[in-house]
Amino acid sequence: METSAGIRSSLSGRYASALFHLAVEAGSVSAVEADLDKLAAAMRESAELKALTTNPKVSRGAAQQALRSVSDVMELNPLTGKFLGILAQNRRLAQLSAIIRAFRDIASAQRGEITAHVVSAHSLSDEQLAALRLKLIQREGRTVKLSSSVDPNLLGGLVVTIGSRRIDGSIRTRLNTLAKAMAHA
Repeated sequence: METSAGIRSSLSGRYASALFHLAVEAGSVSAVEADLDKLAAAMRESAELKALTTNPKVSRGAAQQALRSVSDVMELNPLTGKFLGILAQNRRLAQLSAIIRAFRDIASAQRGEITAHVVSAHSLSDEQLAALRLKLIQREGRTVKLSSSVDPNLLGGLVVTIGSRRIDGSIRTRLNTLAKAMAHA
């Protein structure tokens, strides 16, 4: 398996890599990835789940028991459930979001995909996302998986992040650049 050294050297990357290897052995990479996507969405929507994973005052036992219940309710793959238990036991639940991102990166790399995160000032339509995806495929020469979010502070334009590269076409950045140029003139 080829993953970047940065992913493998981080704590979250080591956990994600271990989970990925176990999922490969069990033939359940897709199921685990889907589980992690469900968990990420649940953490965004549930303040209680987010607090469970980030509050250091929650005991290991209580966290394990709560996550067992969450796994049952969400009908997670047994491997995902066991992994959450290990994170709780090792007091690494605060790393769960980073582990999920690292797992996605590893799984995408194995499929020959790259992930591009697009931040825009306003929600992009499906047609706009499809056109952007095609341009990125042409530029990168590989399959591109898009994730998008909205940041009204950009004022307009896009910021696209692919790995460690950033393409910043936001109006905010252009205005800041112009202001700096005018200050030095």
